[in-house]
Amino acid sequence: MNFTALGPSASLLPESFYVAGWLGLAFLCWLWMMSGDWRRLAEPRRLNLFLGATVAVLVLWQIRAGIRPGLTFHLYGLATLTLMFGFWRATFSGVLVLLANAAFGHGNWGALGMDALLMVALPAAVSWNVYRLIERRLPDHFFIYVLGNGFLGAALSAAAVGVATTALMALAGVYPLDYLLAQYTPYATVLIGWAEAFSTGMAVTMMAVYRPAWLETFDDNRYIQNK
Repeated sequence: MNFTALGPSASLLPESFYVAGWLGLAFLCWLWMMSGDWRRLAEPRRLNLFLGATVAVLVLWQIRAGIRPGLTFHLYGLATLTLMFGFWRATFSGVLVLLANAAFGHGNWGALGMDALLMVALPAAVSWNVYRLIERRLPDHFFIYVLGNGFLGAALSAAAVGVATTALMALAGVYPLDYLLAQYTPYATVLIGWAEAFSTGMAVTMMAVYRPAWLETFDDNRYIQNK
């Protein structure tokens, strides 16, 4: 499968995987419409910020490297988008990035559904659930927010993509599991996870200090004042 030239090529996986990907993406779109979260994009200020962040992630995704078809490395930026907009709009932003890549000839339209589930919805879901867990279980503190969400959440979100890609490639018989575990998984989880944690942590810290309104999951009164 071709994760828009960022991951596996459309000929790598059985057709049923792509059908499942499109069905999963359609289900997510239906849930988003039902949630009403899309109404927030009607506000010009939020829409402009959303589009600007989407373009920034699109540029980030162009910096990539690969070792074999379907096995590529790049930063995702989904943890940052999730902390800025929440799960639903972060996922929508990632899908727009995939659409732009496909339109520019960097990927295959048939694999877009699987791309969206693996490289967009999965890291956004991991980041969002880490945020919700920290919000419920840990004290409200600036450094807990930054370290827990910006660093740990981002690292886990990137690592989840690496693990899921490994499982998918092995399950489909594209590459042997021992090859993946030796040549791909350690780099896709540890190396990319660390890079994702550092870049997201720095971005979240800068926004929390200078542009806290850009982070919908951050509240000055809760995390900074009276601390």
